Parts: sequence; structure tokens; C-alpha cells
Amino acid sequence: MWIQAIGYAGLFVVVFVETGLFFGFFLPGDTLLLTVGILAQRGHFDLEVVVPLLIIAAITGDATGYAIGRRAGPLLFARDDARFFRRRHLERAREFFDRHGGKAIVLARFLAIVRTFAPPAAGAAGMSYGWFTVWNISGGVLWVVSMVGTGYLLGNTIPNLDLVLIAVVLVVSVAPVAWHWWRERARRA
Repeated sequence: MWIQAIGYAGLFVVVFVETGLFFGFFLPGDTLLLTVGILAQRGHFDLEVVVPLLIIAAITGDATGYAIGRRAGPLLFARDDARFFRRRHLERAREFFDRHGGKAIVLARFLAIVRTFAPPAAGAAGMSYGWFTVWNISGGVLWVVSMVGTGYLLGNTIPNLDLVLIAVVLVVSVAPVAWHWWRERARRA
């Protein structure tokens, strides 16, 4: 499995890039963390190493995204779509941030795509770095611990996990996006 092959350093890079850099929105954050938990349960990763490492990656990734948004916010919102940048993703994250305030930083951790764009939106919107840091640390810890922990528990309790894993990963990865889409559609109607 490629996750074992990339090791601890590779896991750090994937989580950092997905949470901190615009082109990381396509990376499998939730799926990766669930799988890491399952692999840790099977002895392929040490929880005492991988959980703090991924928390640091998530927090520093969001802090990097915030810094980008703080410095380049007006330019980002004025920019046209490019190969790895879609203005609508940034606008959606900013709307989410405007609606939910600081807790959006925590909630965004659990929403694919929004996870990547909420920190720059917070920076561009002028959220104080102190408050951002509080929400960022809370969200990073909650996201990593809950996802890796869920994967670990699944690996510990479900026999024949390979088939079940595919279904669970699909549901967990798609559910937040589907829920958001459904709510937006209902709100417009």
C-alpha cells in the first residue's frame, strides 16, 4: 500500500500540502487519516509518533494557508481560474468562514476542498492571527485524533475490513461534501 511506502515524512507532506497549499485540495485528507489509523492498529505505524506528527502537519499547513491569504488575499479574490486554482473554491470557503466565524476553521477540517481554502479566506478576511491560532490548533487536534482514532477502532473491531474499509472511506469522504451540496441546494430552493 502506498501509504506505508511514503512513511512518516510522506504522510506529513501530504497533510501539510492538503491543508496549506491551494493545489492540495485534491489530496485524500480524511481517507488518508482513516487508513493511517487502520494501519496503526495493524502495527504499520506507531500512534505515539504518527498522531503528533500529523497534528503538527495540519496546524502548520493551515497556518501557511492563513499567511498566504493574509498577504495575497485581495489578489487571490481578483484572480481568474487557473489549472490548479478555482476562484469558486476560495469564494465558497470565504462564505463558509463569514457564516460560521472562527468555528469555520474547525468545521472546515471535516469538509474536503473547504479544508484547503478556509485558512486563506480567514487570512484574507482579516481574522486576527491569535484567534485563528486557537481555532487552528483545536481543529487540527480534533481532526487528526478523530479520524486516526476512528480508523484505529474500525481496524480493531471489524473483521474482513478490506471490503468494509472501501465502503466506509467512500461514505466518510463523500458525506460532508454531499451534506454541504444538499444544504446549499435546499437553501437556494
